[in-house]
Amino acid sequence: MFGIFGDRSTHGESFFRTRGRESHFHKGDLKYVVLDLLKEKPRYGYEIIRALEEQSQGLYTPSPGVVYPTLQMLEEMGYAESQERDGKKVYSITEGGLQFLTDQKDSADEVRNHIKNHWSVRNIGRIAMIMKEYRVLEHLLSRALRDLDADKTQRIREVLSGTYQEIKKILEE
Repeated sequence: MFGIFGDRSTHGESFFRTRGRESHFHKGDLKYVVLDLLKEKPRYGYEIIRALEEQSQGLYTPSPGVVYPTLQMLEEMGYAESQERDGKKVYSITEGGLQFLTDQKDSADEVRNHIKNHWSVRNIGRIAMIMKEYRVLEHLLSRALRDLDADKTQRIREVLSGTYQEIKKILEE
């Protein structure tokens, strides 16, 4: 998961530090990403989490313990504001936040470029792309299965069984 701690070095270190399957934003960089997402549209915390998961091709799902403190910090700085809607705190960017992104254009652009390059398809790798497709399928099925009739459930099961067999054959080659 990304953390908001650590510092960016000018000594050729990678923009992201990696520990196992976890990568971290350098200190202060997550605020640019969150403000960019709020610039697109108002969002609640879990929408920000999902947007980052999508941007990372499913390789990174930030924890609420990273996102919500960042949102709180942005609110305290006057760069974001929140309103209660349907029992959820929805955040939006303020004029101050827009001005901050303008004033910090070089830093914000650097963060955007590193994210774009780090999460590009060519950098993710073959296995990660397979896992992304798996997660997309898993998400689709988890939303749909509750409402399926017996016939559709059986047809999907047959497709998955056939797919399993095909993948198994490929792996055994």
